[in-house]
Amino acid sequence: MLEIPERLKHTRQNNSYQQYLMNVIPRLDHNSIETSLSAINDLERLAQIQPQYHWIIMDMLTHFVRNQAPILAPEDQMINSSTNIEPVIQAAITVIGRRDITKDPENEQIDLSYANLRGVNLSGANLGKTNLYQANLSNANLAGANLEGAILSAANLSGANLNLANLSEAILSAANLNGANLSGANLHRANLYLASLQNAILNDTILNGANLREANFNF
Repeated sequence: MLEIPERLKHTRQNNSYQQYLMNVIPRLDHNSIETSLSAINDLERLAQIQPQYHWIIMDMLTHFVRNQAPILAPEDQMINSSTNIEPVIQAAITVIGRRDITKDPENEQIDLSYANLRGVNLSGANLGKTNLYQANLSNANLAGANLEGAILSAANLSGANLNLANLSEAILSAANLNGANLSGANLHRANLYLASLQNAILNDTILNGANLREANFNF
């Protein structure tokens, strides 16, 4: 079961919105997909109308995604080779990607490191400075997404659609970009040290100032 965030348990506020949030939390981690999807929708609505709960909710959804979609061991990946993302994970990550980032507190970061997001649709998502270290984003749709300054070290982006994505100053060291569509993507000052870009599509890709040391571009 998803734990109630410590910041929420210790807050001195006692109002109807807080009670509403406390009631929604158990529905998030529910056996029924419909119940979980309804909870995600309610959480997004509450984050929009009550800014004081914005980061608590985003942090909660982030932990939910990481717990529900962890990176699989190699042997398990062979058994479960589906590229279909679970509807509940897709819904939660969509809310995170379209949140109002102006409400994010300073010095906080969305942490999706080690998350299994294979095949996820994050087209146009705002994931600037997100921690996606060693995340599996293979075959993901990240077209037009904002990944400026994101941490993507050792991430699996093979076959991902990054058409027109903003990856300026992103950290992509040792990332797997084999077969990724990077046409029109902005990689200005991105760190691609030791990255693999075999058979990647690089039409009109902006690479000025990028660190391409020991990157693999074999086509």
